[in-house]
Amino acid sequence: MTSPTLETERLWLRLLEPGDAAAITQYAGDRRVAATTLTIPHPYSIDMAHQFIAGTRQAAAAGDSFTFAMTRKPQRQLIGVISLRPQQGHSAEVGYWTGVPWWNQGYMSEALLAVIQHAFRDLGLQRVYASHFASNLASGRVMQKAGMSYEGCLRQHVIRWNEAHDLVYYGILREEFCAG
Repeated sequence: MTSPTLETERLWLRLLEPGDAAAITQYAGDRRVAATTLTIPHPYSIDMAHQFIAGTRQAAAAGDSFTFAMTRKPQRQLIGVISLRPQQGHSAEVGYWTGVPWWNQGYMSEALLAVIQHAFRDLGLQRVYASHFASNLASGRVMQKAGMSYEGCLRQHVIRWNEAHDLVYYGILREEFCAG
């Protein structure tokens, strides 16, 4: 199974390609972006980007997860990444990041809505959830705009760069999304 291409008003979401490595390195390599995620290392090299892309393509081919390049229309310029990781056949976790030049412009909210719609309508999943560092209020607003509901906070749940972070969880059920 391969990752489909999703389209929104301003974006195309497509499978990552080797040519995306430079943009991923530039944007994910920004410490401000890496600091908002659980897994992006800093510094971030072009080799890391190539390995990341290869891994996401293998996972998509196996149907294990779908990682989309967020690209702006009409240029198809990569501005971020959003992933959907199905789990246990009925739910999926979403994770995402956007390059700093594209923050606070509504692109991630638009992408998240498209990915949630894909999860429910195309994959038949029952639940989609996501988490963010409690200090990253903008990510929480993205989840709220997508109709996700606050589900709880795991206090000091992760250590990132030698600092404990609370993880705030949001989720949405298929019936809630379809009713909205």
